[in-house]
Amino acid sequence: MINRNEVRIDNRAVVEENASLGEGTSVWHFSHVRSGSKIGKDCILGRGVYIDEGVTVGDNCKLQNGAMVYKGVVIGNGVFIGPHVVFTNDIRPRAHLWSEDRLERTTVEDGVSIGANATIRCGIKIGKWSMIAAGSIVTRDVPPHALFLGSPARVVGWVTKSGEKLDISVEEGFNGGKFQHKETKEITILENLGQGKK
Repeated sequence: MINRNEVRIDNRAVVEENASLGEGTSVWHFSHVRSGSKIGKDCILGRGVYIDEGVTVGDNCKLQNGAMVYKGVVIGNGVFIGPHVVFTNDIRPRAHLWSEDRLERTTVEDGVSIGANATIRCGIKIGKWSMIAAGSIVTRDVPPHALFLGSPARVVGWVTKSGEKLDISVEEGFNGGKFQHKETKEITILENLGQGKK
């Protein structure tokens, strides 16, 4: 492990020139961080993580082993990306066709958690503090605080900032309001999204 201005980079990792890494960030073995990408402070990039050119990752994020983050993805602060999560960036991929015009952007807002082996279709927004179950295939926008599960994934519940499931129905969550978790007493405010979006 070598230190470059308070950044820890394993000798077996590849960090290209013009990649920006914030103070306190660790890059573990066999990871590859491309030129033009920007990783915030106090992040952990586990074994074999791939960060494509132009990707932005906020502060205090954890990207677990084998996560693949391709061009066009913007990740907020405090985001957890589980092992072998894959982001895409082209709705109609062909081996012989690629241009910037085909690039579809994906936004992951603050506090999101994405479980192991989830696949994230490009061109969507994953709302703050939402939680995506392991193995899910996400093909549409995820509302803030939503618990998303399945293939294709859909809303099956609502979670607090600490990740506890709220004892409310999917419909109640879509209608919005102020909800308190029974055990932790944590308050979660959900915006009115309308039931038609579930």
